[in-house]
Amino acid sequence: MDHRSRSLAARFTRRAVLGGIAAATLAVGALGTFAGAGPAFAQDKLKVAGVYTVPVEQQWVSRIHKALQAAQQRGEIEYVWAESTANTDYERVMRQYAEAGQQLIVGEVFGVERAARGVAKDYPKTAFLMGSSFKQQEPNFSVFDNYIQEPAYLTGMIAGGMTKSNVIGMVGGFPIPEVNRLMNAFMAGAREVNPNVKFMVSFIGSWFDPPKAKEASFAMIDRGADIMYAERFGVSDAAKERKVLAIGNVIDTQAQYPETVVASALWHMEPSIDRAIKQVKAGSFKAEEYGPYSMMKHGGSSLAPLGSFEGKVPADLVARVQAKQKQILDGAFTVKVDDGEPKSSM
Repeated sequence: MDHRSRSLAARFTRRAVLGGIAAATLAVGALGTFAGAGPAFAQDKLKVAGVYTVPVEQQWVSRIHKALQAAQQRGEIEYVWAESTANTDYERVMRQYAEAGQQLIVGEVFGVERAARGVAKDYPKTAFLMGSSFKQQEPNFSVFDNYIQEPAYLTGMIAGGMTKSNVIGMVGGFPIPEVNRLMNAFMAGAREVNPNVKFMVSFIGSWFDPPKAKEASFAMIDRGADIMYAERFGVSDAAKERKVLAIGNVIDTQAQYPETVVASALWHMEPSIDRAIKQVKAGSFKAEEYGPYSMMKHGGSSLAPLGSFEGKVPADLVARVQAKQKQILDGAFTVKVDDGEPKSSM
């Protein structure tokens, strides 16, 4: 099966060729597992589907995709996905996967909450793990988001200590809690080491529009920003072209921008995905809040190595960041979760 294909219909056609009653058989299996099927079924590969509104290369979704691919490579699951799914198509795709017998459906439902939760109600024996701004829904709709505010705070400290103009630009997708809390944590970290730092904040109204993010970044750099917070793709490209620095978010892009990206707050979705797979296989999946499994103590997030900026970041700043990271891991310091929309301070 060509998983890179963006045609969901092609995937279902392939399944039909494999056997006329395959979907029905899988559906029965899904019902059995969720209700607590016997050990024999638990040894089979779990059927997992991903439904994404953006390309799997987009940084946020790429973390989910990567974790599911790792489980597939271990032989634990069979994984199919639909990417670049329009909001108006999201419900239909979810239903097709549920009807086809997928036992666990993973995705992000920002903007399609009501429709997605309606699907979950109609398929109570299917497990759903969805990125969401809202609470879980009994009995089978668990939620997650990237609680990576801890490493975001640490990258803010680095940015605050590295800026020479005391102006940092920040370009985000939408001002939703999942984005806001990371930006606010970053800003708090920067202010800890540099009370004089100022911020320019802009949202482009898209999860994937690199040219628009790039243009927004150029405008900030023209106004004096010498470090850019790259919440969206396109920001680091602008920083590279204008020879200023950037701070990465969710993924580490320093290999692509070795002279630009100083540090990144990384998201690791593996703890959440592995937990969900284990629970579905055990017949114990239930509606839960998975967000905390993205925190550093669970291995769900981390501060990327300095890499090409090793030795370029002042030693005293590195020591300060390392001390703060230890306090976070020891529980001596808690990064405040602030979901309010961040505002420019200049």
